[in-house]
Parts: sequence; C-alpha cells; structure tokens
Amino acid sequence: MTNHIIGLTGGIATGKSTVANYLANVYGLPVFDADIYARDAVAIDSPILDAIAQRYGQEILLADGSLNRSRLGEMIFSHPTERQWIDSIIHPYVRDRFVQAIHQSSASTIVLVIPLLFEAQMTDLVTEIWVVTCTEMQQLQRLMERNQLNSEQATARINSQLSLQEKAAMADFVLDNSGSLADLLKQIDKIIIGNSN
Repeated sequence: MTNHIIGLTGGIATGKSTVANYLANVYGLPVFDADIYARDAVAIDSPILDAIAQRYGQEILLADGSLNRSRLGEMIFSHPTERQWIDSIIHPYVRDRFVQAIHQSSASTIVLVIPLLFEAQMTDLVTEIWVVTCTEMQQLQRLMERNQLNSEQATARINSQLSLQEKAAMADFVLDNSGSLADLLKQIDKIIIGNSN
C-alpha cells in the first residue's frame, strides 16, 4: 500500500527529470510522469486530439495524423485563454491516470512528476512536495538550448507557470539545481535519508 507520495515539481527546464531518474535508478522508486500521460492524452485518434483538431483545424496535425506540438505550443503560449482550454481537457485525463497508478502501486513510496502540480491543482494527490529550482538566467538558458527557442519564446513558456519563488514557498523540500550535478544528488540523498529515519 502506497502511503508516501512525492510530488516532484518545479519550473520548466529546472531539472525535474534529472531528479526523477536518480530516484528511480538509485533508490528504485516507481516514477509516474504527467508529461507521458499528457502525450497519451493526445495520441492519434484519441477523443482529446479530435477535440483539438476541431477547434484549431487540420493544420494542427502532422501528415501522420499526430499532433503538431510546436505549432500548438506557439498558439497556447501566446494566447492564455487557449492554454486554459487545452489544460481543461488534458488535466482531468492526467489526474485520472495518476489516481489509477496510485491505486495499482504496491510500493510504499512513489514519485509523481507533475510540472503543473500547483497550477493544475493536483497537490491533493501527494503527501509531500519537492520543488526543483535554479536561477532565472539558468532556467532561461537551459530552456532555450533544450527546446531550440529564442529568448522571447522561452520567456513566454516560463511566464505561463507560477514563479519558482512561489513554488518553493509551498514546498516541503526545495532542491537547488543552480550548482553541480553532484551537489544536486547530494541534496536528494539528504532528503531520502532524513525521510527514512
């Protein structure tokens, strides 16, 4: 029976995946990821993808019928009302998948990676919250490099979320990823060891 559910969140491009992979690979914790569920939600021929295509037209799809993510990203990050509409159809699907995962897991501790933990109001699913942070400049540079975005595009994505300061203020544990990888992993070890005592 799962009684310890870590909600792992943070800003975009702050290092959540690095933390999740370490918890899975070193501590053997089951990790469930909102981004994977969100991709499943818009799979080819899914009702949610059909709804998106009806709203935005066939040009929102690639030749194979899958979602054109970069085009959708451009639209929703420059139009907050469209982002809210997308979130309103994807978040309930993601929440349902998390609820299933929690019920089906026999592990005592599991990790839910939820980038929009606060924004999507999913804090009730977890028993403790970990927030990964870094400096604003690092976040911007990492996002630009990772997603091949210009400064304006990256800033729009960052600004679509709560600020790192707001997220950190609501965390049980804050992981500072502004230093070296070794420093980040040390912080994770410290929390895990503290929790097991």
